[in-house]
Amino acid sequence: MPQIRLISTSIVSPTRHNDESTHQIELTPWDLRLLKLEYIQKGLLFRKPADKEVNQNLIQHLKASLSCTLNIFYPLAGRLSLVENQENTACFFINCNGVGAHFVHAAADGVRVADILDPVYIPNDIVHNFFSMNLVGNYEGISKPLLVAQVTELVDGIFIGCSINHAVIDGTSFWHFFNTWSEISRSGSVHDNVASQISTSNSPVFGRRFLDGLIDLPVQIPFSQIQIQEKLVPHTTSSSNYIQRMFHFPKEKVAGLKAKANAEMSINSISSLQALMAHLWRATIRSTRHDMTTDQEIIYRVAVGLRQRMDPPLPEKYSGNALLTVPVKSTVADLLHHGLGWVALQINKAISSITAEETKKYLEDWVKCPTFSSNTRGVSTAIWSSTSLLTGSSPRFNVYGNDFGWGRPLAVRSGAANKNPGKLTVFPGAEEGSVDFEVCLLPGTLESIGDDAEFMEAVQPFKYSESRKSKSAVELLFEKQDKEMQTYQTIGLLTRIDIISGAQLDSLAFL
Repeated sequence: MPQIRLISTSIVSPTRHNDESTHQIELTPWDLRLLKLEYIQKGLLFRKPADKEVNQNLIQHLKASLSCTLNIFYPLAGRLSLVENQENTACFFINCNGVGAHFVHAAADGVRVADILDPVYIPNDIVHNFFSMNLVGNYEGISKPLLVAQVTELVDGIFIGCSINHAVIDGTSFWHFFNTWSEISRSGSVHDNVASQISTSNSPVFGRRFLDGLIDLPVQIPFSQIQIQEKLVPHTTSSSNYIQRMFHFPKEKVAGLKAKANAEMSINSISSLQALMAHLWRATIRSTRHDMTTDQEIIYRVAVGLRQRMDPPLPEKYSGNALLTVPVKSTVADLLHHGLGWVALQINKAISSITAEETKKYLEDWVKCPTFSSNTRGVSTAIWSSTSLLTGSSPRFNVYGNDFGWGRPLAVRSGAANKNPGKLTVFPGAEEGSVDFEVCLLPGTLESIGDDAEFMEAVQPFKYSESRKSKSAVELLFEKQDKEMQTYQTIGLLTRIDIISGAQLDSLAFL
């Protein structure tokens, strides 16, 4: 196993004291139910520029830009707090005390970008070590940082991975933070006025006023502090009985699956993502059908964003958790007997059932009878991966726009947190309209899917080392783009205006 060499660990705090930062932020039922889960771990792999060494100046710049970013996302520099009340109840909140996030500088000696991107299966023994806070539960944010950023040097690359407490933010808020940090870093300036200018146009919303009249805050959990120690603290162990593979679906294949699904059902309401999930679900069940009876119930759980489903909608930049998981149920026989369109329509109906009324009812019911999501470690993985899948994340997140100042990322990867066979994480592909799925399954199941001709017909293979033998169309386009780039002074920031047409984007495959 390649060793990750720790170079330094630092505490990074906001550069200024904000009156708002003295406030506490209450956790909602959407936040509280995730206390037993682990941190969100997502990161980006970059090529190391030939003219830029990962020296102390670059590390200091990343720390300084992170510090400026914490002026905007000040709760991430705080800690969780637990207060015990009378009658054996307790409540949690974010204490915005500014004690700081952690910044880890590490090196993966001898590891190259190709070692990450070339293998058919994701090298978990390398990638998982690009993240800190492995196996740390969200509840532990009482004493541990809510954010740990780790910058790992490769021979020819840089990996920036963030681990953020999932009881504090969801995927939408995670990438909002990442986008803001990269924007401040890319600007080249780490003065307070830079963060202020970015904050003005892109400020997160931490308020919980949308719950006024619906539920009372803080939410009183009917456990004493001792009971919480027993019920909420996760007792997790590392699970290594799975393998992972990244499947890339190019734009034209995504469009083809969507068109096929809608045509089969004579409708036009099935989305691209719903068609892709149906494609994956059918392939998974085909590969495991011999281990199940035809009448066995199978479940596909989909994490559904709620910001636009509330009435009125939540602010787009609302920072916190705003998602629920909806189960889509079938039997092995029904799923295999019907086509892509029927399966996609079942997913479509389940997602559509999450209305504003259902969302409000969930909040009210949770306060009366709190329940907490758990990862499935300790559950028979053979049973879990065969009968139940879970998709999180979104292809709409701005992943490949995260340029810290030396170019766009090559790839996105996630850490070991909350990983079990059956976890399917969706990301946007590097080219517009494409989609990537990071699939985590038992070895035999994932190998069978890779041999499934029907499934693989929609997948585009990629090998990084072969793409480096000559300049790709993407690199040639970026060279042309750099020559045509115009620089404007806008609100005190040096803003790059990318000159690239939609037709050019549509014709390219970045990865």
